[in-house]
Amino acid sequence: MLKLLGNTTRLCDGIPRREVLRVGGMGAFGLSAAGISRLRAAQAAEAGSSQAVANAGLPGFGKAKSCILLFPYGSPPQHETFDPKPEAPVEIRGELGTISSVVPGLSICERLPEVAQVLDRCTVVRSVTHPYPLHCVAYSATGNPDYDVSLETRPRDLRHWPFLGSIVGCARERSGDLAAGMPGNIGLPWLLNSKSDIAPLAGPYAEFLGQRHDPFWPTFNGRGTRVGPHLSDAQTRDVVDPYAGCTPEGRFEISDSGQSGPELELSRLGRRRDLLRQFDTLNRRIDKVAREGQYDRHQQLAFSLLADPRLRKALDVTQEPLPVRERYGLTLFGQSCLAARRLVEAGCPFVTVFWDAYEIFAGCAWDTHANHFPRLKEYLLPGMDLAMSALIGDLTERGLLDETLVVWMSEHGRTPQIDSKPKGAGRHHWSRAYSVALAGGGVAAGRVVGSTDPTGGEVADTPVSPKDLLATTLHLLGIDPHWQVPSWDGRPLPVAGSGVVRPELIG
Repeated sequence: MLKLLGNTTRLCDGIPRREVLRVGGMGAFGLSAAGISRLRAAQAAEAGSSQAVANAGLPGFGKAKSCILLFPYGSPPQHETFDPKPEAPVEIRGELGTISSVVPGLSICERLPEVAQVLDRCTVVRSVTHPYPLHCVAYSATGNPDYDVSLETRPRDLRHWPFLGSIVGCARERSGDLAAGMPGNIGLPWLLNSKSDIAPLAGPYAEFLGQRHDPFWPTFNGRGTRVGPHLSDAQTRDVVDPYAGCTPEGRFEISDSGQSGPELELSRLGRRRDLLRQFDTLNRRIDKVAREGQYDRHQQLAFSLLADPRLRKALDVTQEPLPVRERYGLTLFGQSCLAARRLVEAGCPFVTVFWDAYEIFAGCAWDTHANHFPRLKEYLLPGMDLAMSALIGDLTERGLLDETLVVWMSEHGRTPQIDSKPKGAGRHHWSRAYSVALAGGGVAAGRVVGSTDPTGGEVADTPVSPKDLLATTLHLLGIDPHWQVPSWDGRPLPVAGSGVVRPELIG
């Protein structure tokens, strides 16, 4: 306990904002990064304790117990996935054909034959749109209303908003709804971007909810078996890429560094240095008291997860029969999807599976500015087809799909006009119209929402924003998307930003 200005204030068990702001005029820059994180976590708990569930009367509220977010980083083309344009000129439709799915009238890319067989359990949204054609995990999967390139390389910039998985993990922890030994929010297969030649970029972090709600990051330890197709002619080095193929011996491991990435990123980017310059004696004393309480809780959580056999067991995909593993595909994305199924089965409420860069970033795996068609045919679409269809099928067979929401989405789409100049052709960034697919957890079955114009470049009807997808996901998970938590400067912000629940997506 610490007595401040005559009032007894418990720093680690819920801090009223007015008390924090009274102390020496403290605001966003008055505490260390760790101190701010702890204070925000406490404030979020306080704010959440009185949240009103405004959308509880809408259909589907709380239908899902857990969510698996499949995130193909770099952005798949809508034309070669869920919104083909077979009647368009070849420079629009490309060289891949279409096939019918089990849903009458719904055709998709011919290289997704297994996915075509599970779309009767899905809703395909062809009209997702937003104004930022950038690699913006930190926009597309958060409530942040604005974005620019500078934010991408600043994971702890104070303008960032909390990641979807962090919101879910925070809400589940606050409600006492976490399974013993399970984190509330796990990211696979490793800390995003950490196995490539760049520093980790922004996106999947808890930001003003507090770092305790960052994803828990296991790491994959296994060998690749195939050289991945080059990103462009400029790539001279062959990369044996586990996303192209991995050995059955590969496994996910827990390490005590699994939570350290964001703090290291903050140091790299100089944010800690900026905050430290503004310390004063009182702030140091307050941070010391906070650290003695809340930091111990952070450490205890990390060590308990390291020691608890339940998380290790759930991550151990080698316990699955080989035919099951092969059904998902012996690729890193396939095995990550299998691990995600095991994790939600064990009680984890939110798992993100990233299709990340490996060794060479160059915009990331699905960023097909060049070698577009070879990469899609030999590498990207086959891996997606096996893993996504197996996950939906496996959840169905185990009776878990009704309570597990599966979301396939990325940052944006790709240009309707094919660039024929690079070898293998290319499609570039495009956010004015693209596709997302959802399954289970209260989502409508066999439905198509929205449409695009004949080129697949503009929304023709029913525009859906990433914020709407965020709000609808939270709603299905029983979390009010209008729940307000205090930002770094104390402003109450709704976790889903401007997003609204979309009944068109709900069954």
